Order: sequence, then C-alpha cells, then structure tokens
Amino acid sequence: MAIRRIFSELRHSGVCRCFSSRRQDETTMNVFDRKAKRRQKNRAALAKDVAIYDYLKDEVAERVVDRITDIARYFSMALDLGCGRGHISKHLTKEQVGTLIMTDISENMLAQCQPCEFPTLKLAADEEFLPFAQNSFDLVVSSLSLHWVNDLPGTFRQIMHCLKDDGAFIGAMFGGETLYQLRVALQLAEIEREGGFAPHISPFAEVRDLGNLLTRSGFSLTTVDYDEITIGYPSIFELMHDLKGMGENNASWNRKTLLHRDTITAASSIYNEMYGLEGGGIPATFFVLYMIGWKPHESQQRAAPRGSATASFGDISSLNKSKK
Repeated sequence: MAIRRIFSELRHSGVCRCFSSRRQDETTMNVFDRKAKRRQKNRAALAKDVAIYDYLKDEVAERVVDRITDIARYFSMALDLGCGRGHISKHLTKEQVGTLIMTDISENMLAQCQPCEFPTLKLAADEEFLPFAQNSFDLVVSSLSLHWVNDLPGTFRQIMHCLKDDGAFIGAMFGGETLYQLRVALQLAEIEREGGFAPHISPFAEVRDLGNLLTRSGFSLTTVDYDEITIGYPSIFELMHDLKGMGENNASWNRKTLLHRDTITAASSIYNEMYGLEGGGIPATFFVLYMIGWKPHESQQRAAPRGSATASFGDISSLNKSKK
C-alpha cells in the first residue's frame, strides 16, 4: 500500500518511465540540454567496458553512504535520485534501508543497477520533475547527478515536498573549480589556434551558494562541506575519454560540438606545461560538494530565542575563575 501511495503506476519489475512534458518556469536559467545529457548517459551505458569508468562515482557514493551511516537511523523508505548504475545502493545495507526507489534520467544505466539485499524499484525519471507524492520518503539521497539540473532550487523544493517530517536529504555534486586544469588548457589552446574560445566545461555551483539554496527551500539543520579529489591521467586524451565513459561530457546548450585535432593537440601541450606531474602524466581535480538538510519537525533542535541568554560573553572569564 505504501508503494502505491508514493507512485501508483510503479511496477514491481523492469524499469518504469516518467518524463514530464511540463515546461519550466520562464525565470529558470536553461543552461543544460537535458535531452542531450540523457543521450550521453544512455550511450555511455552501452559500452562493453562501462564498469571501468565507475571509479570516481563509486568513490563519491561511498563517502555519501558514510554520511548516512553517521546518522545511525533506519530509513524504511528511501529515494536514490540520479542513481546511475547503482553507485549508492551497492554500499547500503538492509539495516539502513527498508525499500529503495532508484531513479535516473538514463534508462540504460538504470537497467544495469545490480540487485540489493533490500527491496528496490526502478523508475526512469527526470530530476527536475519528481513524480512522488508528499511525505513519501524518510531519506532522499543523490550522488553526482544534480550538477546537470537547470532548476536546482526547484529540485530542492520537490525533494522537500516528498520527504516526511524530520526526513533527511543527503547529496553530493560536482562544484567549484572542478576540472579547472582542463578548462584553462582548452581555452588557451582555442585562443591560440582559433582566435577565440567556446565553453567546454559546464558551469558549476559554488559551495557558498548551496547552504543558502537549501535554507531558502525550507531545509533546517543544513550542513555543506567539500572534498578535493585529484586523479592522475597519462594525458588529456585519456581524461576526456574517461569523462565520456562516465557520461560526464559537456551538455550545455552553448557547448561546441567540434574540437579540431590541432586545437586539442595544443591543449595537451599546454596542460602538460602548466600542470604536468613530475613523474609524467597530468592531474585532474574534482571538487565534490556534500550537502545535508532536514525537513523541519518539532522534535529537532532549535536555536534559543534572541535575548534569552543568562550570561554575556564578557562574563565568561569570570565564570571560569569562579569554577576554579
């Protein structure tokens, strides 16, 4: 009955599809081509060696699950938003989760999620249009998916809507100066060879913005932190090949679809010259932003009302002396 209440058309096997044709609000910035991103992820999932590109997403997912474990609570109904190939579910246990709803914009990636030790249901759905009823989940989790969302505040509000009171949202997304080395190398190479440059790396959110967005969306007890993960690659060619294999190639509307061979050759030289590692190869830096927010409930801790203190900061030193 609980599953029917959450989404009445879910089936107990296979992959259901739910993509909304509803237009975005005219004030929403339309930065990413969501249809292109869906095609990129579906195409990446068809590769025979798709599993070898999971290393970064598996690592971040494990760090997200560590944050779930720190809460030390059992979540009877949970949602994995943008689950990819099941990077989070493979780290969760039946002691943590009762039933997990897994969603992704890519049907091919969703179909490759492996069975878990707890019940799961798969739903192909867009993170920008969640088809869930109010107060459906104890936990919503998302790992490395939300950086492709156009209307991030809108998605946060929808997550708040489908969470139960005192439910938790735990997410991770690329942000800040992710892949700044690649961005700089490509821009300098295009300026040198073509007399101008087009964006090849998607824009990312800043850590200082996430806390404000969560609070404005209604979340309480919010926390935001970040990791800096640097991975070594033999050259720029292997880096770009792996990004494509992850389904993380650029999906901005203003992306440049053609990169000339001499431009990328120049970019490789610039990358090596500016950032090359001492023993050979190049580094690629990923800034991963982590966020936690709670749907408000009367049982949660609250800040004391302004003016309710019984001692001032100026009295602290005298209070310590009196204790001695």
